[in-house]
Amino acid sequence: MKRFFTISYECSYSIAGSREAAFTYAISSAGVTYAVTEACSRGNISACGCAPGPRPREPTPSGWKWAGCSADVNYGMRFARKFLDSREFDGDERSLMNLHNNKAGRKAVKLNLLTECKCHGVSGSCTMKTCWKSLPPFRTIGDSLMKKYYRARPVTSTYTTTKSDKKSEKKLQLVLKKGKMPIKKPPKKSELVFLQMSPNYCEKDLAAGSLGTVGRICNRTSEGSDGCDLMCCGRGYNTHQYTRKWQCNCKFLWCCKVECKECSERTEEYTCK
Repeated sequence: MKRFFTISYECSYSIAGSREAAFTYAISSAGVTYAVTEACSRGNISACGCAPGPRPREPTPSGWKWAGCSADVNYGMRFARKFLDSREFDGDERSLMNLHNNKAGRKAVKLNLLTECKCHGVSGSCTMKTCWKSLPPFRTIGDSLMKKYYRARPVTSTYTTTKSDKKSEKKLQLVLKKGKMPIKKPPKKSELVFLQMSPNYCEKDLAAGSLGTVGRICNRTSEGSDGCDLMCCGRGYNTHQYTRKWQCNCKFLWCCKVECKECSERTEEYTCK
């Protein structure tokens, strides 16, 4: 896991402080939180298990009670914070951006928890329901963060003066900006933030972290981001025809060998010009 996230973080640093970097940090943080929380629920980690009951301020509908084994998402969030936030020790605006997006990723897991209930009663009656919190499919969290990616807010850093123990200290923090001017308003904890506009990913620009889309395999029939029209940035695409071969209809012959036929099919592949 550590090697995977090291590679992920190095890639996100190569695309500067863009919204793509923001999404990379958030989805990585959400992934660690989710994996650890899921392991807790399965009993694979001795330090955690079922979450304690909800706080008193969480209302329960009439005839319901919180019971069962709720996902211990708070443990997963604490683990992810220690595992990922420890890398951000520089204290500059990029570190503040990364820490903010890490936290947004962790919160996305908690905000998307599902409430599941089970009925209890004689002959199938539902005189009492016990309810608990469970993890949704990770796709739900990914979709939620993807929406936040499209609504990511531009930010900049500024120093604010805080007073503690009769001393004034300057502290660097992130604030939203409108155009090129900062406004004295911090971003919400649940939204993604970025420092720089995204580079043009259509063209190769290694300095900006963009490899371009020339030679990328695309889907001719798709209208999404993998489609040739969008991925190739209007430059068109090349069609390659080739024959794919593989072993098929394998049979075990006594004793002791396996005989297979060779199957083949004619197929096409499309790459961006």
